Amino acid sequence: MIVADLLEGEGYQVETAADGNTALAKGLNERFDLILLDVMLPGKNGFDVCRELRQQGKDVAILMLTARTQLTDRVVGLKLGADDYLVKPFEPPELLARVEALLRRVVKDKLTPVARFEFGTVQVNFENGDVLKDGQPVSLATKELELLRCLVNHRGNVVSRDELLEGVWGYQPGVTSRTIDVHIAWLRQKLEENPQFPKHIHTIRGMGYRFSV
Repeated sequence: MIVADLLEGEGYQVETAADGNTALAKGLNERFDLILLDVMLPGKNGFDVCRELRQQGKDVAILMLTARTQLTDRVVGLKLGADDYLVKPFEPPELLARVEALLRRVVKDKLTPVARFEFGTVQVNFENGDVLKDGQPVSLATKELELLRCLVNHRGNVVSRDELLEGVWGYQPGVTSRTIDVHIAWLRQKLEENPQFPKHIHTIRGMGYRFSV
């Protein structure tokens, strides 16, 4: 499936469903950050799946994909509870941009800043700056810790370099996107099991960085 391959290539974990009944069952019984829902699914169509997910109280972000171009079809999808609507054919960058925008808009409100966080073999106390990896202390510079905290607080979402510059450095003179890249490399060296193939701090080409648990 082209869409699944595209998203997996960007570092997303993807599950697929071949028909509407399977999609509905997965949506009701599993946890997702976002559902890409094709209107022309066999079995239950995308409109029906969207309607039933919302009727069952599922507030997962839904992006509907369809070849239909009629305005009424788009309105129906949105009224049934879809968060956004993309008409086929579309270019891959547009799909990725819609996905990232939707995740930022919908998911970020569910995340609260954390005082303590664990991932892999790493334990971080953002209040006192203590960091352990495999039970051993790790020394992080102040900006490294602030950068990690910013990524963790937006975990699951792509954070652009501009957002990191503003959130961590406050657009200080002389600080560029290269500064962010260097600090990311230092974090990977100190915290990732294999810095060359990071499991947690991902580069999203042309967009920024995303932290994954």
